[in-house]
Amino acid sequence: MTTIAFDVMGGDYGPHVSLTAALQCLSTHPHLKLLLVGDAAVIGELLGDRFAQVQQRLQVIHAPEVISMADKPVQAMRMKKKASMRVALELVAEGQAQACVSAGNTGALMALGKVIVRTLPGIDRPAIITRLPIEQCVTYLLDIGANVGCSADQLYQFAVMGSCLVRLLHDIPDPKVSLLNVGVEETKGNEPVRLAAQLLQGNDDINYSGFVEGDDIYKNKVNVVVCDGFVGNVALKVSEGLAAYIKNTVINAFQKVWWGRLLALLAQPVLKTIQQQLDPRYYNGASLLGLQGVVVKSHGAADALALQQAIGLAVYEVEKSIPDLLSKELEKILVS
Repeated sequence: MTTIAFDVMGGDYGPHVSLTAALQCLSTHPHLKLLLVGDAAVIGELLGDRFAQVQQRLQVIHAPEVISMADKPVQAMRMKKKASMRVALELVAEGQAQACVSAGNTGALMALGKVIVRTLPGIDRPAIITRLPIEQCVTYLLDIGANVGCSADQLYQFAVMGSCLVRLLHDIPDPKVSLLNVGVEETKGNEPVRLAAQLLQGNDDINYSGFVEGDDIYKNKVNVVVCDGFVGNVALKVSEGLAAYIKNTVINAFQKVWWGRLLALLAQPVLKTIQQQLDPRYYNGASLLGLQGVVVKSHGAADALALQQAIGLAVYEVEKSIPDLLSKELEKILVS
């Protein structure tokens, strides 16, 4: 049985959507147990009679406080000791859960995760990593929002973690790693990026392939794209916005004329496939890589379908024992 601590109070839509996702996940993951962390009275009222049907695989953990999106990480750590996000992370640190999933405040999740779950040896800060929806190539992007402004050493650590993760998850023996930059020339970029490139060039365990620009990310060139959290978050959000624009443009184009609507009916299977590939909900969930336990950050605006993907990612990483395996890899590369 895989046990996940789920912060049901986090996110833009509140516990109603979180609980819908939780119940749906239990039906798709028969060996999953969820610890629902949040206001017990609210959870009980929303679950109603449904709780009795799955009570052996659900447990409510009362946490009366909520860390809002407006809360500053330092204030949240000091003032909200009984917040649902904090309690969920403590359950992982105490061994009562194997992973934590939250759609709450990213900065608070990173800060609390670092203090409560703690980082792996050789890692200063965890980084949020996500796989990009590219069919022809396994490509991960990190950091996508946990660390705004990074030193060269931190970018180097992100690159090593990303490379190890791709090897562990996808059996790619020598994944290509690049730094996201404003140009591919060695003289381009700010000082941390240039210094990180030198560190990567000096590590024979990393297949460093130089700088890439923004338009290279989706060209099947590399397996790991490394940047600081500010740049990564902007790149990801622009990609999501562009995907939504393309999807809406295609739909509108078919609906403009009567024969377009007829073609849309004939092309429905293809359009459905494209829509799913461009729908960010199917790719929701990003790991806080570098912690001693599995912690998955969901998009704050995630609906029930998107939250299911985040929980599914946590289950997958627990089953793969990612923190333990990553720790062994990092010990060889960073610590020794």
